[in-house]
Amino acid sequence: MNKAEFVDRIAARTGDRQAAKEVVDVAIDEIQRAVVKGEKVSFAGFGVFEKRQRAARMARNPRTGEAVKVKKTVIPAFRPGTGFKELVTGKRKMPRVPGVKKAAAKKAAAKKAAKKTTRAAGAGTRSVTTGRVSSGAKKTAAKKTTAKKATRKTATKAAAKKTTAKKTPARKTTAKRSGRR
Repeated sequence: MNKAEFVDRIAARTGDRQAAKEVVDVAIDEIQRAVVKGEKVSFAGFGVFEKRQRAARMARNPRTGEAVKVKKTVIPAFRPGTGFKELVTGKRKMPRVPGVKKAAAKKAAAKKAAKKTTRAAGAGTRSVTTGRVSSGAKKTAAKKTTAKKATRKTATKAAAKKTTAKKTPARKTTAKRSGRR
């Protein structure tokens, strides 16, 4: 999961994408500022973000095998808490998510309806060039456009596969003989 997907999941639970994005940005910024100052940021059951000092040491260059002196450094580190570890290992189950807001539920319902209409539209005959279904039941404008987009995508993918299959001729292979018998 990347940051945008994380924001989308929070927005699905709160109902406001802009506010969710702002909260994620502020939280990350505050964690970074605290760790840079040398403070530990601890979330009970989740883990601790901290600044760690690495001492100077001798290392080896893997290419030459020569000994190299490495200076002391400071790195950010995350140490997971016991609750987080138990969830990841499966010793404890994830708690149920509180009810999703109405806006997120409506989006999910619209996606399911769009999938059903594309499946129902598959009963008619499709034109490969336009991607339109020649026969089928009447649909609302929103559902119709999503069904057309989905059928266009599948039609173009199928057409692309056919053209690539025709363009690549079969290769002739010749057996190479080895010098040994």
